[in-house]
Amino acid sequence: MGHFTAAFSALGMPPFFPLIFKQSLHSNAEFLIGWAYVLPAAMTALSGPWWGRLSDRFGRKALLLRAQLGLAGSFLLAGFAETVPVFLLALTLQGLFGGTLAASNAYLATLFEGQGLTRILTLLQGSARAALIAAPVGLGFALLKTSPIETYRYLALLPLTAAAMIAFLPNTGPVQAAKKDAMKSASDGSGLRLLILLQFAFAFGTVVTFPYFVPFTQLRVEGGGPALAGFLFGLPHFVYLVAAAPLSLWLGRKHLLPTLSAAFLLLALSLGGQILANGVLTLGLWRLVMGLAMTASFIALHGLIAEANEAGSAGRMFGLLDSASKWGGVAAGVIAGLVVQAFGTDAPLLLGLLVLCAGAAAIARRTGAPLLRTR
Repeated sequence: MGHFTAAFSALGMPPFFPLIFKQSLHSNAEFLIGWAYVLPAAMTALSGPWWGRLSDRFGRKALLLRAQLGLAGSFLLAGFAETVPVFLLALTLQGLFGGTLAASNAYLATLFEGQGLTRILTLLQGSARAALIAAPVGLGFALLKTSPIETYRYLALLPLTAAAMIAFLPNTGPVQAAKKDAMKSASDGSGLRLLILLQFAFAFGTVVTFPYFVPFTQLRVEGGGPALAGFLFGLPHFVYLVAAAPLSLWLGRKHLLPTLSAAFLLLALSLGGQILANGVLTLGLWRLVMGLAMTASFIALHGLIAEANEAGSAGRMFGLLDSASKWGGVAAGVIAGLVVQAFGTDAPLLLGLLVLCAGAAAIARRTGAPLLRTR
């Protein structure tokens, strides 16, 4: 619930940035809207590894509280912003002092291990999927009764509520120094580097398809309006919510690298199928396949992360992995705009396909070598 409240605000407001710039900030600088989209993620990517190391030193509950309070403060600043620079400052602080997913993962890694950690990370990722579905709708209704910028003032209550809940969680304390040094030396090396690379490839390969999916759908489906495009956009995330729990019962236990490779290839195939789709039924079926492949990818990645957690300090590792994911999303958002201008709305899906295939190839090169003691 704590992560959902943070994700609801952080993921739900960006679609309404055009309204904030035009109606609340009285700005016509539309070119800044794209930068506003990627600014929090870029700042989280920069600060994530640092916060992770601090959580290993001072305790993960303290850093989890810091993340929620950081979001609350940045939302309040955004809610009272009257100029574009102040609003962009608030988004910068949101990224620098947020990072609730990495902080939540690091805290949970002190309570679970092995298959239990794989399952709980998969469940936590479901809160982000649920936010992607619920937030645009819920905030859309909220904006009927309040101005876009003032909505941030009320959203600040959500991370404050999450912080109040987190205050009652047990305090895990900092990692013992000797144990931390031993784990850090074991987690360094090619295995962790490959895991970071795969996290980046997965984030890039999926996020690159997001920004221009609506115009892509309207070109592919005759008479397809925004409502249909929004439904098709949310379909893979809905599949995750439905399928993640049952699939995690038998995925993510063994053969993790082959499972991730197969999931990447299936995800790439689904993107190719969407490029070739010429109707709502065909496109919808490929979006369902995309959801299943995305779910399997998350579960396999979580299994690998659970294995790595046995060999590395959780705060540092999750900070690096979250940073890789955020950099993948930032790069995807920037490059998607460039390739669409040059090659059309099919280009992001084709680029995602190629990156995911490259990720599968990197796994194939690693087959036969241990990746942080994968089972």
